Amino acid sequence: MTKKLDIVFLGLSLSSSWGNGHATTFRGLLKGLHGLGHRVTFLERNVPWYANHRDLRDPEFCALRYYETTAELQRDYAQCLEQADIIVIGSFVPEGRQVIDIVASLCKGQLCFYDIDTPVTLAKLSADDCDYLSSRQIPYFDVYFSFTGGPTLNHLAQDFGARHAEPLYCSVDPERHHPTGDPIRWDLGYLGTYSMDRQTTLNALLLEPARHMPNLRFVVAGSQYPSDIIWPGNVERIEHLPPADHAAFYSRQRYTLNVTRSSMITAGWSPSVRLFEAAACGTPIVSDHWPGLDSFFPASAIHTAAETDEVIDILVGESERARLAMAGRARKLVLASHTGGARAREFVAALTQPRATALDLDIGSAA
Repeated sequence: MTKKLDIVFLGLSLSSSWGNGHATTFRGLLKGLHGLGHRVTFLERNVPWYANHRDLRDPEFCALRYYETTAELQRDYAQCLEQADIIVIGSFVPEGRQVIDIVASLCKGQLCFYDIDTPVTLAKLSADDCDYLSSRQIPYFDVYFSFTGGPTLNHLAQDFGARHAEPLYCSVDPERHHPTGDPIRWDLGYLGTYSMDRQTTLNALLLEPARHMPNLRFVVAGSQYPSDIIWPGNVERIEHLPPADHAAFYSRQRYTLNVTRSSMITAGWSPSVRLFEAAACGTPIVSDHWPGLDSFFPASAIHTAAETDEVIDILVGESERARLAMAGRARKLVLASHTGGARAREFVAALTQPRATALDLDIGSAA
């Protein structure tokens, strides 16, 4: 598809990365689309918790607009939506069901959904507890883009009626994530907010190795960890790490640890943006294992571990030459296949399905 497209996104947030991973994902994709010459508008619900923490107010790669209510969205942006070649609605948009019905009734181009939370969405739909998407709306979309690939795509088609389910994974911005040249400060580090379903793995793969190797240095960056966690003395804690500091943080580690949420492990094919960030920064990765990991990183580009002793063996047994070679392979792979530009090309390539009519889809039924 060589035509320059008018693309409108309606997502949780572009302006603020505070407390969500959506903004970073959208920024990389939209920047990539802009680089391909497409015209992009992002419509964001103006909510106080993001308005008070905006770290991107005037993006160069798209027009960023706000609306207060669904009525205002319909009144003020009807022409924008009607004239768009492509409209993409993201997961967790406030009052998403109503937004989808409004947008679907106006859309004359292709209508897409971008699920940045696919396992969560499917669990909510199965429990009839999803306020941003209804099961009846899934067939509205020409393409259902999913953060999770693999068998989940078949599940979306066979059990939920998605007409065309495509993976659209997270990505990395190589202008922000690259080796910084900072001296090594930690032997193993981890970046992530507290999550109960990740803590057992974090204990086994970082805290226990730290207790066994008091001469090595470790770090855990992220908020919301309970006050009763006993941190070994050689584990440094960083409560908050702004996105602008991620590259330096990774560059200061000999190895970095990736720990995956249980829902993502179950679904498989759900890479974290932290994997791509660390690899782009030239930091070797030690990860828990999950289905599909080898489709992103072959064994020659990543370590996997399930037990404390495996991490200890990596930290004390691998030569510096082998460590750097592994990091180099991972970095080369990510820069070739997992940047915002790569995702933008994948997004455009997937836009091949004919637009179903509002009459065919019975748009406007009760939510």
